[in-house]
Amino acid sequence: MQKFLAILVTFGLSAPALAADSLKLAITGPFSGGSAPMGVSMRDGAKLAINEINSKGGITVGKAKLKIEVIERDDEAKNERGALIAQELASMPDISGVIGSVNTGVVMAGDRHLEEKGITKIITPAAGSASMTQWVGKAQDLPIFRFAAHDGIQASMVVEEAIKRNFKKVAIFHDATNYGVSGRDDLMNQIKKQGDKLQVVATEKFNIGDKDMTAQLLRAKQGGAEAILIWAIGPELAAVANGKAKMGLQAPLIGGWTLSMSNFIDNAGKNGNGALMPQTFIEDPITPKAKSFIEAYHKTYGVTRIPSAVSAAQGYDAVYLFAAAVKQAGSGDTKKIKAALEDLKEP
Repeated sequence: MQKFLAILVTFGLSAPALAADSLKLAITGPFSGGSAPMGVSMRDGAKLAINEINSKGGITVGKAKLKIEVIERDDEAKNERGALIAQELASMPDISGVIGSVNTGVVMAGDRHLEEKGITKIITPAAGSASMTQWVGKAQDLPIFRFAAHDGIQASMVVEEAIKRNFKKVAIFHDATNYGVSGRDDLMNQIKKQGDKLQVVATEKFNIGDKDMTAQLLRAKQGGAEAILIWAIGPELAAVANGKAKMGLQAPLIGGWTLSMSNFIDNAGKNGNGALMPQTFIEDPITPKAKSFIEAYHKTYGVTRIPSAVSAAQGYDAVYLFAAAVKQAGSGDTKKIKAALEDLKEP
């Protein structure tokens, strides 16, 4: 459904109505707090794509062009705030879609409101696998999409890397969020699938905001851990790295792609050296498209480093996927966009 905004300007006389074609796309995520490197990078990557599309007149829909109108909401990585934002967006009768949500708990708290109204959403850049598996057997016509690497795939790569490096004993560290707990479960499942070639000598959790990991690290050290398989967010990952260095524990961190976040790299400094993680995108101009994207991001936002390159790239891609679906659907109607995304023709 194309949205027409009639603007009537009156200066003593009535001017003719002007029609401006647009569609509303919400971008949600943690733009403040510990998860902000992911949320801000995702948002700015998405807005970079939106600016490119709008500068060319918008998305071609039949003979018309629809510009993307952005609605931004900061969920602060808080589940209850994420739920309120989802309720607000679900109440908008003319919204075409939603992109974003980084934290698993936020998604699990809020997406039910979007699902109930059939509003199309592309989860990016993250939110653990539970953000999708929660719907198994519950939703028949799910309008929620996710194209980040499945946590099971990442966990498999983490476990395989530890085995390849001939480690025998490992500790599993995770935060207490939905993301951390599901990551722990994925790691344990993958270790079992690999024939228990790794012995888990300690399974340790910590809370968001914890800065002292001494107790957990001591148990890992006493168990003879040769590596720490870890699932958490930047600041707490850095606390583990710093605590590890303080007690002289040489075991490297191997974990999810969040180890690439700027607030891990900055807060851990040299103590973060040796950390390993799988990524779907790195800030390296290895292809012409990657080069142009990185340069455009740096120039647009006046930075020399993307806080979370994976997040920025996926935010950018999500917008172009959404735009391709709008074009194929020939409409800004969220349900038609959902149908197009399920059978997208454009490569």
